[in-house]
Amino acid sequence: MVNGDRSSTTSLRSSMYETVEENGRTYHKYKEGSYLLPNDENEMSRLDLQHHLCKLTLDGKSHLAPLKNPKNVLDFGTGTGIWAIEFAEEYPEARVLGTDLSPIQPIYVPPNCRFEVDDAQDDWLYEEKFDYIHGRLLAMCFADPLSIFRKAFSSLNAGGYFEMFDFDAKYRCIDDSDVGSSLRECSDMMISGAAKLGKVITHAPNYKRYFEEAGFVDVVEERFQWPMNTWPKGRYYKTLGLWYNRDMQEGLEGMAMAVFTRAHGMKKEEVEEFVRRVKKDVDDKSIHAYVPL
Repeated sequence: MVNGDRSSTTSLRSSMYETVEENGRTYHKYKEGSYLLPNDENEMSRLDLQHHLCKLTLDGKSHLAPLKNPKNVLDFGTGTGIWAIEFAEEYPEARVLGTDLSPIQPIYVPPNCRFEVDDAQDDWLYEEKFDYIHGRLLAMCFADPLSIFRKAFSSLNAGGYFEMFDFDAKYRCIDDSDVGSSLRECSDMMISGAAKLGKVITHAPNYKRYFEEAGFVDVVEERFQWPMNTWPKGRYYKTLGLWYNRDMQEGLEGMAMAVFTRAHGMKKEEVEEFVRRVKKDVDDKSIHAYVPL
């Protein structure tokens, strides 16, 4: 019996570090299918690029919460771990834990930073409560974000902060320049396809209400925009547009592949051809589109 339990535990731990190959991309094995984006080298590179985009958006800051010497910090859905690592360097007295379904984080990290394979949708069984909990760009992750917010509330020390930085997958356009575009078609198909797979990816506009329903007080909401390219005026938005355009060019296939093949029954080659058309729209400065955050 003891040997059987030990074998079972070893098998579970082994599966956590495995990947599943599908249509030329790899995905997490642990809780297979829970997350719709890949975890391969191309996606890891894109996530690190996206990290830079996030810091540009926040004028170089890693967070907006008014932190004062946080001691215990959680970054759930940590991805490559780059935010957690930089936060640990910025706050060397803090203990920083990053969790994710994919063990794609580096081995060599600051001594006050560590990573675990975990699913934020499971019960949160941490031994200690946190002073700060951080989540970023997780719109593709959860069927019920409010349940995550409630877990975060229960896992914080008194006076602690929970911060979410996220996007609404339904992009906006300041005019009708996207009418009839592949970009609009892609957005609609992503939203409907994700819904078929159990994910509502347009929750972000409701986050303030979710915070309040979970029990948080003094909730502050700040809004940002990522232009699809450099179509807007002004250095700030042109810079964000330049980086978000690169993010889309590198990541669009990975974003669409699982959703379109699993939910819409498309073949790999059909997705690739469709993505090529969408990328042309993403580059088109006459289409005045942006993603709200």
